[in-house]
Amino acid sequence: QVQLVESGGGLVQAGGSLRLSCTASGRTFGNYAMGWFRQAPGKEREFVAAISWSGVNTYYADSVKGRFTSSRDNAKNTVYLQMNSLKPEDTANYYCAAGTRYTTLASDYDYWGQGTQVTVSS
Repeated sequence: QVQLVESGGGLVQAGGSLRLSCTASGRTFGNYAMGWFRQAPGKEREFVAAISWSGVNTYYADSVKGRFTSSRDNAKNTVYLQMNSLKPEDTANYYCAAGTRYTTLASDYDYWGQGTQVTVSS
């Protein structure tokens, strides 16, 4: 089992920045690829970013490419999502997920955090 806890969400003005953290406990964190997803009210959960187990490979949704950056520190069992130039449409509950595959598909991830709310005001 892997337990994931997100933090770092909050309220920010458009153009601002936030850094989300996701800390894992349980099985060896470094064995897992990590994904970030988000879900806004009334919308389906959507892929945001993925990072491979080593951190060498990352992939982003077109909507966040160039603004968001994911990184990880396996020694701290933590993955990060740096979000810059935030827009009101980035408002959502953000989730981290762990899985054995480096993928954009939510169904491929085995473990999920509880989510952290990000609200961007215009």
